[in-house]
Amino acid sequence: MTIELQILNRELGTNQFLTKDEISAFSGIWSPFSNKRKEMISRAGENEKYLYFVLEGIQRIYSMHAGKETVLVFTYPYSLGGVADAFLLQEKSSFFYESLTPSRFLRTSYHQFEEISKQLPNVALFFNKQVYRAFSGLLHRMVELQSFSSEEKFKALLKRSPHILQLVPHKYIANYLGMDPTNFSKLINTIAI
Repeated sequence: MTIELQILNRELGTNQFLTKDEISAFSGIWSPFSNKRKEMISRAGENEKYLYFVLEGIQRIYSMHAGKETVLVFTYPYSLGGVADAFLLQEKSSFFYESLTPSRFLRTSYHQFEEISKQLPNVALFFNKQVYRAFSGLLHRMVELQSFSSEEKFKALLKRSPHILQLVPHKYIANYLGMDPTNFSKLINTIAI
């Protein structure tokens, strides 16, 4: 078994849904994939063909509206990645998925994922729980965006992901928080981290 699959197995082994045999079968549908810094993984207007498990690197999911980028999500080791709604619905994506640094993944196709989910209902249950957690996080983020001050949004992000300042360029963090990069720089200098 490759080191990549060992990492996936270790991460999956921390859940309460999958048996060792199910983890082994689920691991069998993943294959290695890598890309370079600032390389597009998925594009808006295209179907999301893959679900990713991030092994190395930092990526972002963002949208474009009226020529302006809006960062929605960062992915990094060891998390699932890709444009999940387009993957699950097999519809054209509204979002871009881009590597910010050189990145390595395991990925699986929709067909492989669908087949294993039919064969092993616990895999579908496990993945549904992941989607529910993501949805819960999205609702909390919406409250932050609509109700929190810039300082409160920044502190909430640091509480959730304390390592983010070392991993993600500040201009993308500022965008994620809905701030001008200059104001973000000033904010960082006023808050004890």
